[in-house]
Amino acid sequence: MHPLRKQRLQLVILLVAAAALVVGLVVYMLRENGNFFYTPAQIVSGEAPKSTFLRAGGMVVDGSVVRSDDSLWVQFKITDGVEMLTIEHTGILPDLFAEGEAAIASGKVDENVVLQATQILAKHDEKYTPPEVADAMNEAYKQKEAAKSGSYK
Repeated sequence: MHPLRKQRLQLVILLVAAAALVVGLVVYMLRENGNFFYTPAQIVSGEAPKSTFLRAGGMVVDGSVVRSDDSLWVQFKITDGVEMLTIEHTGILPDLFAEGEAAIASGKVDENVVLQATQILAKHDEKYTPPEVADAMNEAYKQKEAAKSGSYK
């Protein structure tokens, strides 16, 4: 083999190996830091992994907010129209957080199917619902209606 051709082949092999290494590292990092969205129905039914960081969204159930008198601990429930999920959070809630409004909680689901939230996001104006929450609630509504009529998709 000609020395120039051999040198080019070595360079190509080195570049392919380096690209494979970079892609592998990126995939590994994304797997560890993925932020997956689940509906309350998916979490309650067991589709969502336990002890994995995820996001859940829905409407805050009226009358479900319980606050501690001596700390920043709060517990509330969200619903997608099918199931309710209990969320616990220790920290300051957003100013726009309220019962009957859309919210997204980020955290881990414990063994009691309670989302231990590290962050709560609330809608930012009276006409806005986060797209993920709106899509999930529409899908849950379709499933509920289809279950009533006896067929779904």
